[in-house]
Amino acid sequence: MSFRVSENENRNLTQDVVILGGGMVGAATAIGLAKLGLDVVLVEAYEPKAFSPEQPLDLRVSAISVASEKLLADMGALETIQSMRQVAYKGLETWEMEGFITRFHSDQIGASHLGHIVENRVIQLALWQEFAKYPNLHLICPAKVTQFERIDDGISLTLCVDGADSQARLRCRLLVGADGANSQVRQWAGIGVTGWDYAQAAMLINIATQTPQQDVTWQQFTPKGPRSLLPLPGKHASLVWYDDANRIAQLTSLSHSALKEQINKAFPKRLDREFSVLSQGSFKLTRRHADRYFDDNLVLLGDAAHTINPLAGQGVNLGFKDVTALIACLSDAIEKQAPWWNKALLAQYQAKRYRDNQLMMTTMDLFYASFSNDILPLKWLRNSALKVADIDSPIKKKVLKYALGLE
Repeated sequence: MSFRVSENENRNLTQDVVILGGGMVGAATAIGLAKLGLDVVLVEAYEPKAFSPEQPLDLRVSAISVASEKLLADMGALETIQSMRQVAYKGLETWEMEGFITRFHSDQIGASHLGHIVENRVIQLALWQEFAKYPNLHLICPAKVTQFERIDDGISLTLCVDGADSQARLRCRLLVGADGANSQVRQWAGIGVTGWDYAQAAMLINIATQTPQQDVTWQQFTPKGPRSLLPLPGKHASLVWYDDANRIAQLTSLSHSALKEQINKAFPKRLDREFSVLSQGSFKLTRRHADRYFDDNLVLLGDAAHTINPLAGQGVNLGFKDVTALIACLSDAIEKQAPWWNKALLAQYQAKRYRDNQLMMTTMDLFYASFSNDILPLKWLRNSALKVADIDSPIKKKVLKYALGLE
């Protein structure tokens, strides 16, 4: 499924592009740039666990938008994902008080679905399986960068490969940081971030239900944070419980049966009570936005550039939009035989993505702040807004298309 470059082969390897981080965003970037004819090396510390249909569903899942599906199809990965596990969702509903609800449905825009819920590992694996199709794409895994250095024509990286004492060196014209929220690339480049830690944390809970496979994802707001359900394949669902960080820490210590009792108390009546808890995990909520997305011979994508409140599940979709924008910029430069690794070109990529990411992050923060209180006048005001937003209108359709990446 994957392959490694031997130590002798990569000891002094010179490439067009080195990508640090082989997750969903980094893997998609590697394929996209390889398709442009560039020589690409992807460096990743951990190989994802192979897939088997008998495996329990992973806790980490993403709501992949229609635009992200198009990117995955272009990278050759969508068919492989479909052969593993995914579930389409057609509806999205959100409310706080009963009777004040906003509903979005694929029928409103003449689409077959709004997106798919897919395990992150499944997406990563499907992309990795495409690597072998490109002789100009090399995967070095497991490997870690021990040193970065600027050189006349780009950047040099020193790697520790397979945990060995010996080192390998890579040289590239463009270094891509797709290495997550604590990006090593971003820190080495001295690119600052703005942001904060939210007072809340989120708990992910996979459950087995008596309800047949669902196709609507829903979310109820509470002053303590949202309570959400994401459909999973078969008679399964993912519950997302946002709450005070101390409360989440308490919940994670409970047995499955005790946790089920707490879910029954906290989640809306809409949740089928005939369920069993299968697995659970939690993470803290943070917001981070890099001051800029590029430097000399260096560019940031995905969580390395921005981490967003997961309220609407837009994190990986924003990352895939970054990938699409970067590929478009480099493709245009290559076609014009212009430098594709310099600041002028990378500034074009930032111009395509920075404001869009900022807008989505700010919008999520406004939702988060608006519903994080129980003040009665504000409560009636925001619920009235939800009721009005449920009216089928051109504005509603435009908002839906924007969320799906269609505009």
